[in-house]
Amino acid sequence: MIPVILSGGSGSRLWPLSRKQFPKQFLALTGEHTLFQQTLERLVFEGMDTPIVVCNKDHKFIVQEQLAALKLETQGILMEPFGRNTAPAVAMAAMKLVNEGRDELMLVLPADHVIDDQKALQRALALATVAAERGEMVLFGVPATKPETGYGYIRSSQDALLPEGVARVAQFVEKPDEKRAAEFVQAGGYFWNSGMFLFRASRFLEELKKHDGDIYDTCVLALERSREDGDVLTIDEATFACCPDNSIDYAVMEKTQRACVVPMSAGWSDVGCWSSLWEVHEKDDNGNVTKGDVVVQDSHNCMIHGNGKLVSVIGLENIVVVETKDAMMIAHKDKVQGVKQMVKTLDEQGRSETQNHLEVYRPWGSYDSVDMGGRFQVKHITVKPGASLSLQMHHHRAEHWIVVSGTAEVTCDENVFLLTENQSTYIPIASVHRLRNPGKIPLEIIEVQSGSYLGEDDIERFEDVYGRTSTPIERGVSVKTIAQ
Repeated sequence: MIPVILSGGSGSRLWPLSRKQFPKQFLALTGEHTLFQQTLERLVFEGMDTPIVVCNKDHKFIVQEQLAALKLETQGILMEPFGRNTAPAVAMAAMKLVNEGRDELMLVLPADHVIDDQKALQRALALATVAAERGEMVLFGVPATKPETGYGYIRSSQDALLPEGVARVAQFVEKPDEKRAAEFVQAGGYFWNSGMFLFRASRFLEELKKHDGDIYDTCVLALERSREDGDVLTIDEATFACCPDNSIDYAVMEKTQRACVVPMSAGWSDVGCWSSLWEVHEKDDNGNVTKGDVVVQDSHNCMIHGNGKLVSVIGLENIVVVETKDAMMIAHKDKVQGVKQMVKTLDEQGRSETQNHLEVYRPWGSYDSVDMGGRFQVKHITVKPGASLSLQMHHHRAEHWIVVSGTAEVTCDENVFLLTENQSTYIPIASVHRLRNPGKIPLEIIEVQSGSYLGEDDIERFEDVYGRTSTPIERGVSVKTIAQ
C-alpha cells in the first residue's frame, strides 16, 4: 500500500495563520509537529510503503525540510505548477506508478487532517484493503454524530456483495444547512466525507478514463512532458494548464458504480476552520483555548491565538481572535466559514497579507520585514549553514548588510570577501552580488534597502542552486567569481 499525500491546499479558512506561501499543513497547529509531519508519522507501520507527496512547486523546499526534520523519505515528490484539484493530482501519481509496473493499492489522503486514534485508523485500513483488493473504490466515512455544516455527507446503503462492515455509497450530499444536517444525523446511515480514499492505481485510472476523459488524456500528456530530477517530478506547466480542475468526488466517485464507504471512528477532523481547530484542542474550565501571551477574563468558549503581542479579552463568548505580526482577525465562532470570503476580498484588494507572513521562508533560510517606508525597507535575514542566496542583481535598489551573528561570504561584482559580527558592506544598485554562509551556525544579518522600487520582483538571477529562473551572465563577472 502506497500513501499518496495531497499537500496542495492553501488553507485560506485558517487565515491569518495560514498563508498561500506557507499554508496550514506546514504549521504546528495541534502539537509539536506540523499537520504534514503528523500525517507522515501516522503512516509508519508494517505494510505501509514510503509515501508519494503531491505539492505545489512553491512548497517544494518546505516539504523537503519537514521530511528531513523527521528523517523520513519519500519515493517521489510530484510538483504541480498550480493546483488543479485532487483528481488530476491523484491521476499523475497513479500513472507514474503504473508506468513503473507498480499497480499498487493507493491510500490517498490530505496532508492537513487530524486523526487521534491510530489503532482505529489501522482497523479501518484493514477492512478497506479487503474491499479494494476486490476492485472497489473505497472512501473513508466518519459517522455523522452531530449536525456539522462544514462537511460534505455520504448516504450509505447495504450491499450483500461487499465485505461485512463495508457499505455502498448511495449518494453524495453537498454541505447542508443546519436543519438538513440534523435530519441526516437523526436518520442514520450518513457519514462525513473525510476526503480519504483507497483503490488500486489501475482501477482509479480505468474509472477516470471512463468518466472524465479530458483529465485522463491531459494527465497522460503532462506526464510524458514532465521533468524528473532524482525523486522530484516537475509536472509540465503548459500541458497541465489545459487540465480541467476537478475533485476525485466529482470526476470519479459520484459516477462510478464501485464506490463504497468504510466507517472510520478515529478522532478525525479536517481542522478546516477556526471552530474545528477549537474543537480538537484542550480547553480551560470556561471552554477557552489560548495560545501565546493571552490573558482571558469573564469569557467562555473562545479561541484566542497570540503571536508576540499581549492579547487580553474581556466578556467574550464564542469568539475567535487571531493575532499575527501583520494582521488580526476577529470572528464569531459561528461565522468562521466566512474567513475564506474575507481572504478573497483581500486578494481582490491586492493585499500581500494573504500571501506571506512578515517572516518569509526560502530554501536558504528566511527573512523578516522589520520596518518599511516609502523608499526604504529593513529586513532581518537568516541564512542556514552552508546555504547560499542566488547570484543576483537589482535594478532599482541598493542594499546595506550588517552582520549580527555568524560569518558572511559576500560576492559583489569582482570582489569576494568575508564579514564577521558587527562588520558591514554596501551593495550598489545594479551590482551583481551574492550572500553565502560558509560557517557551521546560522548567519544573521540586517539588510537595509533603499531605492525607488523595493518589490521582491526586482531581482535578476544569474545563478541559483535551487533551480529558480536565472539569466546568463552578461556583465563581465569572471568565471572564478561565479564558481566561488
